[in-house]
Amino acid sequence: MSFLNALLGRKNANRVMQPLYGSIIAEGRRIDWYEKGGVPDTLDGRFDMIAAILCAVLIRLDQTEEAKQEIAWLTELFVTDMEGQLRQIGIGDLIVGKRVGEMMGALGGRLGAYRDALIENASLDEALTRNLYRGEIPEQAALQFTTKNFAHFFNRLSAATTSQVIAGDIAEARP
Repeated sequence: MSFLNALLGRKNANRVMQPLYGSIIAEGRRIDWYEKGGVPDTLDGRFDMIAAILCAVLIRLDQTEEAKQEIAWLTELFVTDMEGQLRQIGIGDLIVGKRVGEMMGALGGRLGAYRDALIENASLDEALTRNLYRGEIPEQAALQFTTKNFAHFFNRLSAATTSQVIAGDIAEARP
């Protein structure tokens, strides 16, 4: 199929977006989020952190008209990865679709909350507390660390070119 795609001039979505998706996963798994930021180091906590990083990238890409296809491809990669992760932990075929649907609903809600905080100047502390910490108020130092570093990450994304972001050249969320 890749030969036909090359012959017809179509891009392989997985090949194009995998470097960016890998960078998102790497940033979401960075130990500082869990040790200094107090994000729960659980399956849910890791999902929440990766979803937060993914949301920041999606919001950045959405700021340019030229990245609409890449947004769709990136979202498809996320769905495929989450489906695979669910299967690896033993979730059966009958439940996987429902769980993926729940995850996509959660991603949509987080996307709106983070967009409001990062673009519309709503409270990032509140968005992070509700979505990353699932309403459990973390220690003040942990919330400050996460808020500062997440905002810095988004600002660096915003300063990067769309090509850099799509290529996976996203900086760590460290000031």
